[in-house]
Amino acid sequence: QVQLVESGGGLVQAGGSLRLSCAASGRTFSSYTMGWFRQAPGKEREFVAAISWSGGSTYYTDSVKGRFTISRDNAKNTVYLQMNSLKPEDTAVYYCAAKFLYSGIYYSDTHLYDYWGQGTQVTVSS
Repeated sequence: QVQLVESGGGLVQAGGSLRLSCAASGRTFSSYTMGWFRQAPGKEREFVAAISWSGGSTYYTDSVKGRFTISRDNAKNTVYLQMNSLKPEDTAVYYCAAKFLYSGIYYSDTHLYDYWGQGTQVTVSS
């Protein structure tokens, strides 16, 4: 069992930055592929970024490439999402998710992940 707790959300002006953190419980964090997703009001949850268990591979949705960076610190059981050049359309609740021992190609599929955090609100004002 893994518990995920996100933090770092808030209100920021367009063009600003935020860093989200997702702290995981358990001793096998380094065996999990980690993902970040977001859900805006009235919309479906969508993929943002993912990172392999080793940290050697990262994946991004097109709309955040070049602005967001996902990283992980396995010693701290934490995954991060650095968000720069934020836009109003980035406003959403951001969730982290974990999938045990996965190295496939469906990292953007919400149904893949075994565990989810409670989410943290990110609001970008124009």
